[in-house]
Amino acid sequence: MKIEIHTLNDVKIAEVISEGLVIQTTEDGLDLLGNLYYQDYNSIILHEKNLTPDFFDLKNGLAGEILQKFSNYRVRLALVGDFSKFTGKSIRDFIFESNQGKQISFVGSLSEALTVLGR
Repeated sequence: MKIEIHTLNDVKIAEVISEGLVIQTTEDGLDLLGNLYYQDYNSIILHEKNLTPDFFDLKNGLAGEILQKFSNYRVRLALVGDFSKFTGKSIRDFIFESNQGKQISFVGSLSEALTVLGR
């Protein structure tokens, strides 16, 4: 895993780059958040391919628990991927509601993530 640094409008954004899964458990998500938070990143970009598929099964609570921590620490998060494949009503509603706020965003490209987080 490596961190690519982006700076927009004085906002320091960490893009997590990895070939494999970065978050498989709640602890993985909290470790990543803690490590980047203490390096003074207030915005993070994660790619869908680096999240366990369980993240998108809302019944297990993984996404809710991790994303709540990001909100508590006021670290903005953009998740980049093709989310159209998630057709369940719960996950679609979750993505829609998340995108209405400013804390968590589900976007289709890195440029969208940078635009959202650079505001």
